[in-house]
Amino acid sequence: MGKSGGIKILLIEDDLLLLSNIQEILEEEGFLIKTESDGENGIKTAHNWLPNLIICDISIPNKNGYEVLDAIQSYDKTKKTPFIFLTAKVEKEDVRRGMQLGADDYIFKPFDLDDLIKSINLRLEKSNFRELKQSKDEENLNKIFEIDDKILVKTGNKMQFYSLKDLKYLRAESPYVHLKFVNGKHSLERKTLEEWEAKLPPKYFIRIHRSTIINTEFITKMEKLSNTSYLIRLKDEEETFVISKRYSSKIRSYFS
Repeated sequence: MGKSGGIKILLIEDDLLLLSNIQEILEEEGFLIKTESDGENGIKTAHNWLPNLIICDISIPNKNGYEVLDAIQSYDKTKKTPFIFLTAKVEKEDVRRGMQLGADDYIFKPFDLDDLIKSINLRLEKSNFRELKQSKDEENLNKIFEIDDKILVKTGNKMQFYSLKDLKYLRAESPYVHLKFVNGKHSLERKTLEEWEAKLPPKYFIRIHRSTIINTEFITKMEKLSNTSYLIRLKDEEETFVISKRYSSKIRSYFS
């Protein structure tokens, strides 16, 4: 299958010499390639062959590149397929139109084939990451996590896996839940605090407030404020956490 693992790429380009050159280079890289020289046949091949990525010129006969992209995204089985425009058009309006339609990248003619390959690999990597996340989300839908499990969350501009044992606390910040990890890592997730509570291992994570869940492994001190309230300190956190009256009996039984 070649070093690219049998990844399928559809090329749609009416410059047959350029089409042949790109095909040759990508096949040397181990990709499986199919080519079309007009939009209508490109759409048919995409729907039937289900490529992993599509490279398409804008100015092609029998439906232009924009129409091809629209048809690709209107079909359930191809709507998430990474799509790269290959074009001589450099006007901002053209780029804006393509991006609004959902194009993943633009490669402008004339171009360096190394740049094209880098763009292909980047788009495939991001696509595989989305598929992995979706697969993990489905797999974990009804699963209660173990403390050594890893969860996929967004920190900054990157999606990364973090171990639950490194998750210090979770706090509801509508419409998100703020996750705080060791080493100052943060993430904002749209899953509700109730959804998190239902999936977190209860041996380690406990709700202390309607908006807060803590990892008990990070507790360094617990002080009694009154008969019904406590103050908790977590390792390396300047902030203190107050256990509300509603959850005070739960925390007492937890540590009894």
